[in-house]
Amino acid sequence: MQLTRNLHIGLVLSALCFGISFSGLAQQKKLSLEDAVLNTKLNPVQLKQLQWLPKTDRFIYVEEIKGTDYLLSGTPDKTVIDTLAKAADFPGNIKKLPLLQWVNDTAFVWTAKGKLMHYGLRSKKAVEAADLGKDAENEDVNANGTAIAFTKDNNLFIARAGGAVKAVTSESNPGIVSGKTVHRSEFGIHKGTFWSPKGTKLAFYRMDESMVTDYPLVDISTEPAHEKAVKYPMAGGKSHHVTLGVYNLETEKTTWIQTGEPAEQYLTNIAWSPDEKLILTAVLNRGQNHMKMNSYDAQSGAFIKTLFEEKDDKFVEPTHTPEFLSEPAASVKGGAVKPSKFIWQSRRDGFNNLYLYDTDGTLLKQLTALREDITDFHGSDPKGENVFYTVAVNKALSRKAFIHNLKSNKALLLTPAEGTHTFKPSPSGKYMLDFLSSITVAGQVILNRTDGKPTVRTLFTASEPLAEYAMPKTELLTVQTDGYDLNARIITPPDFNPIKKYPVLVYLYAGPHVQLVSNSRLGGANLWMNYMAQKGYIVFTIDSRGSDNRGRDFENATFRKLGTIEAEDQMRGLKWLKGRPYVDSNRVGIHGWSFGGFMTTTMMTRYPKAFRAGVAGGPVTDWGLYEVMYTERYMDTPQENPVGYSDANLMNHVKDLSGRLMMIHGTADDVVVWQHSQRFVKKCVDEGKLLDYFIYPGHEHNVRGKDRLHLMRTITRYFDDFL
Repeated sequence: MQLTRNLHIGLVLSALCFGISFSGLAQQKKLSLEDAVLNTKLNPVQLKQLQWLPKTDRFIYVEEIKGTDYLLSGTPDKTVIDTLAKAADFPGNIKKLPLLQWVNDTAFVWTAKGKLMHYGLRSKKAVEAADLGKDAENEDVNANGTAIAFTKDNNLFIARAGGAVKAVTSESNPGIVSGKTVHRSEFGIHKGTFWSPKGTKLAFYRMDESMVTDYPLVDISTEPAHEKAVKYPMAGGKSHHVTLGVYNLETEKTTWIQTGEPAEQYLTNIAWSPDEKLILTAVLNRGQNHMKMNSYDAQSGAFIKTLFEEKDDKFVEPTHTPEFLSEPAASVKGGAVKPSKFIWQSRRDGFNNLYLYDTDGTLLKQLTALREDITDFHGSDPKGENVFYTVAVNKALSRKAFIHNLKSNKALLLTPAEGTHTFKPSPSGKYMLDFLSSITVAGQVILNRTDGKPTVRTLFTASEPLAEYAMPKTELLTVQTDGYDLNARIITPPDFNPIKKYPVLVYLYAGPHVQLVSNSRLGGANLWMNYMAQKGYIVFTIDSRGSDNRGRDFENATFRKLGTIEAEDQMRGLKWLKGRPYVDSNRVGIHGWSFGGFMTTTMMTRYPKAFRAGVAGGPVTDWGLYEVMYTERYMDTPQENPVGYSDANLMNHVKDLSGRLMMIHGTADDVVVWQHSQRFVKKCVDEGKLLDYFIYPGHEHNVRGKDRLHLMRTITRYFDDFL
């Protein structure tokens, strides 16, 4: 469906929300580019690995004392912190504690160098629980730490504590992969294995991508260079087929879940019932406009029933698993856990809200009817009487946490302070850990109750590492467009003089699932943007329609015409910006990566007179070359939407390119393949247009590690040269 919009609404600054400046007479230090890119000491100190111990109201975290990591714990009422362990107690006298997974309140496990290790606080001894061997990947430990699933190459394995490694699959066809993420990690999928609650069974993805075309990547590290082919399903082409298996640790046999036809469908959001009898999964058609929440028998694999369906004339995007409510054993006949109620998150009414269902498919009630998106669901208390969630409030600039009583259907705000709250309720549901960041707060951890009574205490307040630097001023503001207030951020030089004229750097992403402007430290900006402002640039960002956390219609506005609505909103922001007397309208640059690279090139070609210079990193230049799952959600297939694909194809706009544009691409990019920018270069040659171009050999979609400093130096120099 094509959307029509009134494009004549004037652009006005509707509200100046927040502002902060670190600059002052005594603060003379300046950021270096190395500081901005690599200096992690300029990030606020945090309480590392802070979490609740299982089934307790005790919290745990890691603290460095005189160069050694100690494991510390406390209780809500206890102000003295007990030392439980230190890194030196671990095998090999290690200096830093690894990432810990607690299996109960006195023991934890971790993986390192192909081994599963177990540590008991009482014994103060580490034991090797399992040897995975070399090249183990995608390690996934069950809840009680008695088994670990992992992959090697394209097969799945399980090692039990004290036992031998068992092969769950033994596929010789490299086109069939088990135990790894599927559907190109869309739909909230970030892994391929799913342990049952008791850790006795393992559900796993099996992906057959043998029918997907091989895409050649070139590895230049050998002599001669050689091809490394990857499976890459492009929009409108053949997609992979996914099935779901269940491996039983006791019988050592696999049952296949009967998800049925067609083969080209998406199996998303895998959930086990608490009694391990049911598997729920959201099954989505390839068109991504019809979702079925299906229930299956975990023992036999048989389809039981479709609990409910969701349809939309644009797309349905299930990204969260069904979350079963806790039910106390005493309230269940025979003391067994009875799976009956679960929470489902959906944007069916326009915003992400919570719905309470029974496992027979009955909608018991809609719990929330917010006109803002719920961004995180944090489970229920042990009796299943209250649930916890976080909401994107104040036009998504802030995050606040709530406790919601299921019986009264009333919610209580738990985090009133403005800013971005990250929330962890205790296992009892009586307490919470509240992590706060805002444009004026570097970081704070507050221990609190969940009944609305006064704060228990502040556990930690981070100092601002940038306090001694002459930092730019950051302001959050809103710009009005077509019924929406768009969030924007402006960063001005520390010695800003309103009667001077400054060059402008627009930084953007503007695509789905990303929000750049927020009431968090530095307003959501990174240090490189502050470095550029320190050099004398005004750095501006606006979250246009299509970006995240503003509801279904805000995101759907770009459906079937990626790049059009987003560009209009970016230009509204630029119009407001160019109306400021301190902006040099003849020196405006633009930069973004990935979708932001696509938008940078879009702006440089569709609005060629607006920008003097741009840097487009890893850009999509033709959506017909991008992956099936993402592209077809927002654009349908090229066969269904030829006009939309043609309009968004940047090769069709090369003739209008003006100003200096540099494209940057990693040669091993398997997300936005190198072909995108190479085709654009070829079209520029055909059209007689000049283009600057830089590659990072061997790098994937993002340039990471030490080479990132080189990347940012390249981008910085480009704007210095041409702005």
